Amino acid sequence: MARPAVTVAIRAARAAGSVILRYMNRLDSVAVIEKHHLDFVSEVDRQAEREIVRELKRAYPDHAILGEETGASGKAGARFTWAVDPLDGTHNYLRGIPHFGVSIAQLDRGEPVHAVILDPVRNEIYTASKGDGAFLNDRRIRVGKRESLDGAMLATGYPYRERRHLDAQLGMTRELLKRAEDIRRTGSAALDLAWTASGRVDGYFETGLKVWDMAAGCLLVREAGGRYCSMAGADGLPESGNLVAANHVLAGQIVEAIAPMLTSELKR
Repeated sequence: MARPAVTVAIRAARAAGSVILRYMNRLDSVAVIEKHHLDFVSEVDRQAEREIVRELKRAYPDHAILGEETGASGKAGARFTWAVDPLDGTHNYLRGIPHFGVSIAQLDRGEPVHAVILDPVRNEIYTASKGDGAFLNDRRIRVGKRESLDGAMLATGYPYRERRHLDAQLGMTRELLKRAEDIRRTGSAALDLAWTASGRVDGYFETGLKVWDMAAGCLLVREAGGRYCSMAGADGLPESGNLVAANHVLAGQIVEAIAPMLTSELKR
């Protein structure tokens, strides 16, 4: 049975998902703003986040919230913080590409302890609580069993915020493709991590993620029997956002393979 915090997060994710799906067939009328270079936000992102924040505050008025669109709110210094990405994959969404998700995680002093990721198009909901395992639509999931990069299917992203690392990222891609079957770039970090947790892809790596991008997905991976770490191999959520996730053996092999391409900044 889902923990109360997960039940609340599911309700919040479903509310956001309803907003997202409601606008899908009229995207030409959606107002879009470029926050930074190539970094877009739509009124759908903001409305979806408002729905999530409303549900979370109703259930947990003393918890802090860190939302991609609204920033930090709630009690300063609170033990619990909710990391919220109301629409992970905005670029896909605005182009009508049906691959995006809602990501919500509860952190206890910075460590993810409850997670929900919703794929509203496929009606798939991934959930996890620390120590309870990871689930897809209430069915337990496990990371893939592949223990070698040879023939592995990996996922990655080239975030618009981190184009200064493009040469290093392309070098990582080139090195990994010497052995991997292929590398997918889907446009949603949250779903890439959820797919890693469920074994749809064998592993994942990306630079420059924010806590709302990765907290929920990282907990899913760990509770599905996997490992997440920095690109230099340090366990835990990397403050830099430079992330590797896979089963324990494959995560180590990815870290080893990309090591020659890491700049001093990417080693953080």
